[in-house]
Amino acid sequence: MNTERVVRIFAGLVILLSVGLGASGSPIFHSVHWLWLTAFVGLNLFQSGFTRFCPLDKMLKKAGVPSQSGF
Repeated sequence: MNTERVVRIFAGLVILLSVGLGASGSPIFHSVHWLWLTAFVGLNLFQSGFTRFCPLDKMLKKAGVPSQSGF
């Protein structure tokens, strides 16, 4: 797996989990404040589409996960 796939999988997992914890109709509902995490992840994905800066991508590259583009 490369960094792009790991970032997408991680972001999707965090969004699904935070919506599950924040939506009042969910069986795992905890608090509506979990929706702030959903907004943060979405905003980070949005800005990284323009700036190509993603903190998780940088951490994965330092951990030795290969990037798709090779740089």
